[in-house]
Amino acid sequence: MDSIPEEWKSLFPISSVFKPPLLLSNPSILGPLFFNPKPNTTTLLFSSPSLLPPLTPLPHLSLPRFLLTSSPESAPLPSTSSSIASFLGPHHYKTDLLSFFGNRLEFLHCPLTNAVLIFFPTGENSVQVGFLELVLKGSTFDVKFDDLTVRCRFKYRILRISVNPVPCLSNLRGNGPVTVGYLLASTMYSVHWFIVKVGDFGSNSDRVSLVYVGGRVFKTCCVVHACWSPHVLEESVVLLENGALFLFDLESRLKSHYSDAYFKGTRLKVLWDNDGSGSSGNYRWLSCEFSWHPRVLIIARSDAIFLVDLRFDECNLTCLMKIEMLQMYVPVEKEQFLVLSKTSSDSFHFVLASDHLLLLCDVRKPLMPLLQWAHGLDKPSYADVFRLSELRSYAKDDTYKWPSDSGFCIILGSFWNCEFNIFSYGPSLPTPIGSVASKITELRKPFYAWELPSDLLLSGHECHCGYCLVREEFQKDALPEWIDWQHKKEIVLGFGIVNKDLSSLLSEPDEFGGFTLIRLMSSGKLELQRYCASWDSVKNVEESHRELLHFKDYLLYSPEHEEYRFVRRFKYLELDYLYGYLNGNLDEVLDSKMKRSCKVGQGNELFSPEFHEILCKKLHECGFGQLRSSPAITIVLNDISLPSSIHEVVLRRLWSDLPMELLQLAFSNYPEILEVLVDQKRVALEFSAVPDLSQLPPFILRRPRKPSCRSNKWSKKVQPGDALVGPVLPLPLLLTLHEFRNGCPNSEEQSGQFSVEEELSRSCDEVMQVVSEMAVSNSDPEVPDDQATSLANDGEEKWGNSQRSKPFFSYQPVAAKGSSIDHRQGKSLYKDDKFDTLISKVSEKKQTSNDINDSVGLELFDDLCPVKLRFDACPMKFEAKELKEYNILKKQFLEWQNQFDLYKDLSSRIESKADK
Repeated sequence: MDSIPEEWKSLFPISSVFKPPLLLSNPSILGPLFFNPKPNTTTLLFSSPSLLPPLTPLPHLSLPRFLLTSSPESAPLPSTSSSIASFLGPHHYKTDLLSFFGNRLEFLHCPLTNAVLIFFPTGENSVQVGFLELVLKGSTFDVKFDDLTVRCRFKYRILRISVNPVPCLSNLRGNGPVTVGYLLASTMYSVHWFIVKVGDFGSNSDRVSLVYVGGRVFKTCCVVHACWSPHVLEESVVLLENGALFLFDLESRLKSHYSDAYFKGTRLKVLWDNDGSGSSGNYRWLSCEFSWHPRVLIIARSDAIFLVDLRFDECNLTCLMKIEMLQMYVPVEKEQFLVLSKTSSDSFHFVLASDHLLLLCDVRKPLMPLLQWAHGLDKPSYADVFRLSELRSYAKDDTYKWPSDSGFCIILGSFWNCEFNIFSYGPSLPTPIGSVASKITELRKPFYAWELPSDLLLSGHECHCGYCLVREEFQKDALPEWIDWQHKKEIVLGFGIVNKDLSSLLSEPDEFGGFTLIRLMSSGKLELQRYCASWDSVKNVEESHRELLHFKDYLLYSPEHEEYRFVRRFKYLELDYLYGYLNGNLDEVLDSKMKRSCKVGQGNELFSPEFHEILCKKLHECGFGQLRSSPAITIVLNDISLPSSIHEVVLRRLWSDLPMELLQLAFSNYPEILEVLVDQKRVALEFSAVPDLSQLPPFILRRPRKPSCRSNKWSKKVQPGDALVGPVLPLPLLLTLHEFRNGCPNSEEQSGQFSVEEELSRSCDEVMQVVSEMAVSNSDPEVPDDQATSLANDGEEKWGNSQRSKPFFSYQPVAAKGSSIDHRQGKSLYKDDKFDTLISKVSEKKQTSNDINDSVGLELFDDLCPVKLRFDACPMKFEAKELKEYNILKKQFLEWQNQFDLYKDLSSRIESKADK
């Protein structure tokens, strides 16, 4: 690397190549360059929800994906979710969403005082500017505020605040208010300007106020960035998303004494068509900064950086950096510039960060960076440059004074990702005065990276040991896909570094120096933390390592300015049975409940004989005697009135398998159901009435049911009915009780516990086996197993080997996309066959239309579709007039059937296979 020419050494990024030529590592001269939080120095200054942002970020999922993943049990079909999304417009969220999460705190040090002003967006939807005054008192700051917010409210949310301090003034304690700085607040479509004044406001001579000067709304374009001029303090520049630049002069507006709040400004004539970057147009504008002259600007775009010289009549554009220049170490087709910041040393240097690289550049050397680092951060959105003397101030040891006065530190990172690194750089090591090397250094003055980048634990209480990092990553992966872990963890939303003069008054001097940082946490706390320079980075923070790492709820809710005016009442429900079922230990919960003493006295009849007779009669009508065994699957299938899933068939069979004692628990009437105590009042629960038609339990999976006639408060006029209602207990609970009653024969051998899910899965396998023998499938038949036998009763016919037509057919719903081969293969919408396989009865062939008599009944509809239709018993006959209308409708319906390929294919397969 030493043989490489000097102008080429900067092309090798630090942390990306072996032995980079511009890396200096000499701790004995440079001193410590790690900055760690000092233990037991965290001080809470203030806490309020007004400091927090009002809204959470948009979800990372597209709307169709969100509809499918937010509720797996009831997710809509893909075609349905896509059609819903199409009506709601485009759903491609901007990739620069993290740019909204910039530094929420902006500091302004009042000259000749020990006070710091902190500005931040606040109010409902962050449409107001808020501020706090921190006054040094003893070894900490005292927070002073009359009102957190300024009365001015804007139409749009404030995204960025920038201040421009006024130099030290000798008449700060004189008569009249004194201007200590200027402030601008930019929203998505507007920019607003303020003057920060101190003093001479009534009896309080030190009161701070914000005086609104005016604003400018851009109706056709969004505001990208706005900045103050370091040369002419009253001037500022605004950059729009189309590349337009506007110059605003605060001094000229104050002299003109405008009465309205509209600030016109001057549009700068910049022609971007001849920028010389060779861009294809796929870019976005990032930010703007003033360079070494009041009319020389640095404009950042995602694909290039420009120097705009407006000193003459015609604008002169110079391309300072192109994204194509980084192609040696990064994939240029995916690389973009993300953030730009000006250095504090002079107006010629600036730092630039892309997706993978951090660059130090000079406007006097276009297309040639001075230094490069591979930063390894995920989409950084914040960058700032500090002198090393600010970060290593107030030190006991004066050994490293030269590197502290000569070096610089770049803090780069992202608030949303909670990752910040420090990149130190400076001139080469000092050489003997008068030597040739010293003379060359004075002429060229190259910059070198000082040591490798280091982490900055901005929150001050995070443990970065390997054990905690791995455990935290596992917890992040365990969260649902649409929940950001930042909502569940306390993160830093903004920070500022106190100047070294005030920092020296806050704490005792450190051995190698340090700095004082004020940060805003997502819990609404404003904290002060002391950092000290050290030789090694602290990975294990004892205070955080001892605590159990877990995510809390920091959802960054919007502050509520109005108190809730209604009475808050909380109702608690005991869901121990549901909790036990979800955890797979329902049997344990039920066993513990059964062991407790029953409060009902012995000998009390819980069920009346009349109710017992009604339930027995309904079951007898379905083919079950009083001494019945487990119902055959074919009997359950014959009870199908509408297409049903395998899971529904299994539920009917399990319900019908329950003994009469348990069915008496599941079905009852209102006089026998205990009322529930709610708000110190007895309230009756509501259940569905059991239909009069002969059906298998639970009577809720097929025909429409009548709602029960009841009221929360019975009266003399309205009395509870005697109708049979239910089920009043869920099936998992009844199955577990049935298992206890039989001595737990179906419990798992290894654990000795009964699993309802295992019982459901076992029954589904049995039903699937019988369905494969008795039903025609719309999918291609599989090769039958010679050893397979029917699980139906021995006395039933073997439908798999019979020549009779099969009475059922099964099919799987598929999306109406793709080829017919895909549909015939039965590509499922879901992942479980017990839900996506539907079974129904095959309609019996009826007489043709020529044999129809003059008067027919509801059986006329049997030949319209392969599904057997079953109507409620009602005497209905069609006369000649009705038959005429029926034939017209049938003709139209047949035309639709012939045009619907999926239906025609399914009907032909059923007819051809049912007769085999």
